[in-house]
Amino acid sequence: MSSHVESFQNSYLFGGNAPYVEELYESYLNNPSAVPENWRAYFDQLQNLPATDGQMQTRDLPHAPIVETFAQRARQGSSSMGAQKLDLTVASKQLHVQSLIAAYRSLGSRWADLDPLKLHDRDDIPELDPAFYGLTDLDMDQEFSATNTYFTSDSTMTLRQIIHALKDTYCRSIGAEFMHCSDPVVKRWIQERLESTRSAPVLPNEVKRNVLQQLTEAEGLERFLHTKYVGQKRFSLEGGESFIASMDELVNHAGECGIQEIVVGMAHRGRLNVLVNIMGKMPGDLFAEFEGKHADGLTDGDVKYHNGFSSDLSTRGGPVHLSLAFNPSHLEIVNPVVEGSVRARQERRGDEQGKQVLGVLVHGDAAFAGQGVVMETLNLAMTRGYGTGGTVHLVINNQIGFTTSDPRDKGSTIYCTDVVKMIEAPVFHVNGDDPEAVVFATRLAMDYRMTFGRDVVVDIVCFRKLGHNEQDTPSLTQPLMYKRIGQHPGTRKLYADKLTTQGVLAEGEGDEMVKAYRQYMEDGRRTIEPVLTDYKSKYAIDWTPYLGAKWTDQADTGVPIAELKRIGERITTVPDGFTPHPLVNKLLNDRRAMAAGDLNLDWGMGEHLAFATLVASGYAVRITGQDSGRGTFTHRHAVLHDQGRARWNDGTYIPLQNVVEGQAPFTVIDSVLSEEAVLGFEYGYSCADPNTLTIWEAQFGDFVNGAQVVIDQFIVSGEAKWGRQSGLTLMLPHGYEGQGPEHSSARIERFLQLCADNNIQVVQPTNAAQIFHLLRRQMIRQFRKPLVILTPKSLLRNKDAGSPLKDLASSRFKPVIGEVNESIDPANVKRVLVCSGKVYYDLVNARAERDVNNVAILRVEQLYPFAHKTFDAELRKYSKATEVVWVQDEPQNQGPWFYVEHHLYENLTKGQKLAYAGRPASASPAVGYMAKHVEQQKALIEQAFGRIKSFVLTK
Repeated sequence: MSSHVESFQNSYLFGGNAPYVEELYESYLNNPSAVPENWRAYFDQLQNLPATDGQMQTRDLPHAPIVETFAQRARQGSSSMGAQKLDLTVASKQLHVQSLIAAYRSLGSRWADLDPLKLHDRDDIPELDPAFYGLTDLDMDQEFSATNTYFTSDSTMTLRQIIHALKDTYCRSIGAEFMHCSDPVVKRWIQERLESTRSAPVLPNEVKRNVLQQLTEAEGLERFLHTKYVGQKRFSLEGGESFIASMDELVNHAGECGIQEIVVGMAHRGRLNVLVNIMGKMPGDLFAEFEGKHADGLTDGDVKYHNGFSSDLSTRGGPVHLSLAFNPSHLEIVNPVVEGSVRARQERRGDEQGKQVLGVLVHGDAAFAGQGVVMETLNLAMTRGYGTGGTVHLVINNQIGFTTSDPRDKGSTIYCTDVVKMIEAPVFHVNGDDPEAVVFATRLAMDYRMTFGRDVVVDIVCFRKLGHNEQDTPSLTQPLMYKRIGQHPGTRKLYADKLTTQGVLAEGEGDEMVKAYRQYMEDGRRTIEPVLTDYKSKYAIDWTPYLGAKWTDQADTGVPIAELKRIGERITTVPDGFTPHPLVNKLLNDRRAMAAGDLNLDWGMGEHLAFATLVASGYAVRITGQDSGRGTFTHRHAVLHDQGRARWNDGTYIPLQNVVEGQAPFTVIDSVLSEEAVLGFEYGYSCADPNTLTIWEAQFGDFVNGAQVVIDQFIVSGEAKWGRQSGLTLMLPHGYEGQGPEHSSARIERFLQLCADNNIQVVQPTNAAQIFHLLRRQMIRQFRKPLVILTPKSLLRNKDAGSPLKDLASSRFKPVIGEVNESIDPANVKRVLVCSGKVYYDLVNARAERDVNNVAILRVEQLYPFAHKTFDAELRKYSKATEVVWVQDEPQNQGPWFYVEHHLYENLTKGQKLAYAGRPASASPAVGYMAKHVEQQKALIEQAFGRIKSFVLTK
């Protein structure tokens, strides 16, 4: 026998030493080299894992402590502390039994009975076979320690009993994935909940009857619609009816857990069913939508399976406000919108832990696995600025995706839910044909969320009886699957037969429930009782003052100079003992001088005074983006860092949170490196809170491209489609300064192409006073429209873009700024240059260099809505001008030109000609070579002041 084993023949393994051995063994499992060599060799032998090429072979399985084995050895030993020989065979078998238990906890879901259609063979997983560990039939009736399981109150079980319990718990209708969670408390909590019940709780008969009622309603609505509105799209839930039982349990149990508001996001599948059977929408109202009737007041409207809804429900735990978010066909894009809405509602309540407001996201299997916004949204879950205390995810997993997809082409992971492992969310896969298991898994998920404040997933594996939509013929591409589906009696029928066999239902009672629900549909009556029609939460937001408001540029945004000076002093003062960076200290000194009126305000100070005066007046401010605290171009410095602190996350001070006593909140977040999810989140936030100036700032305006779906489907069209108002503000750095194609253009042309019906505002301000008034106007006016601001880069520090303090007190935002050079005599002007943005300063400097006095320059600060009256008044000052030239930095096929051309033409006087000066059309938004950029910049200036070769239009 080897020397290391001989040393253990004389070891003392009595009870007092067992904790030490346990701790040593746990260290060995984490890192074998961390324990002494003799112990390492001993544990190697226990595991029966020989070395190969000098490297110890280990299995990637979590092993529980073997302290019980050592304790048993100790109990068998002499009380006189005599040396006892360790029975390595018994200890090794106990370890292998423990490994088998761990394997079922980790891999048991792979053998679970999850597929109602039974299309797939069971995977070959050797780790779930006792023989893999050298355990044989001779071991089946041997007693082993069960103290680290929750199957029994006894300390031991036979191996046969252990295997039976493992299969019951992890391989029947629920397949649990949770061993990827790193927190041992989480793992033990889930193990206890599953193993103590063998994943099969005993439900009272009244609960079983309610589950059947949910299935009856889910199936009944779909069949009624299928016969009454033949061929119309509705994205049927047939085959996934257990989802309605899941939602019913989730809402009711959430009420029992203290939840008072739930915000739900889901795509098409089953949406109409949720509206009628969960939220209490009147069936007659839904039928009217099928018959072509539409809501008044919407310019465009949307299809019925995109529309949202809200209601107040009486649950087992009290009133719960349930909101279903409006959702476009971009499926998972609603996820961050819901999270933003949840966060706004939580903050309104002071619900920091998310114990009162819950987010629920319902996914399709293919979209959940396939769409990148899922990962982006999950990545927000545990961050300070975006966390919502955990989201419950429900997956309607119909195993097919769209229609033509082959399962081999759906993705690269075993499960469609594998993406959630990035945030260590547990997943409960459950067979949709076992509605009791679905209800159990849903309740378990809700309890997990409330206990740990983290995301959790219930994956309801079901099928889709019809095609992707009701005009589809799925058997064309899925003959085997749809042959099985055609033979399936339906989940409701299976469960009704089961309850009849159990004596829970009388013979024929299930059929009577079907007939009763059908009559409800025929009468168009509400199926959910009671819906609380007279309940109103004190936290509800009244949007009435903002509805129907007419567009206006007018708003009294000025602030008295004395107030500006007082606030300016507050936001440039740091606490005693706080040491700013020397550059920041200089900035604070300069800002203090600006607030005193001794220096013109720069852009950053204009922003700060706007934010400060708003929070002092009771309007909250929330600004997020990848560099929003400091600012990408280091102009903002809203968050100051104490240079005297040692730890990186200590010692920050935010002056805008310390403006006045009792001020509204100011929040600034350096977001994760995401555009789509973060912008969607902020849109959702803005829709839930009109009293907060909600801002998303792109690192560079170009990067907003990554969030185009949010812009198209929500920001510019949400009001026209759904009547949803939003005051969301986008800050998009834009400007042609030789930084190449990815750091120049915020794609103004795309926003302008989407402008109609006064849906959004597109603004390119050019000085500090303008940004001050613009930000204040966004909140002070009594209506909410999304605001797109093309913010500058070089102008942030350009002294010409500064503004005197008095302009913040006596002026207001100007949609058009006329000629400001008093030496330009309107009577002598022959040409009027019209522009927007940074190029204005290039033109002013070029005019001065050329000593030109017959050219006037007008700035269009607000591109949409175009201020015709103001622009006309400015242009008419130059009655002798025959040439009007639009000048822009962007290529001719980009920028504002094609949008603004017809607006300029409308305001021309008889005989005036309209021309373009700027870069030629280009496939790329900007050149990458500085020399070429300079050449193009020089050329466009020459065009602006030189001889016009051709005019576009003549009045």
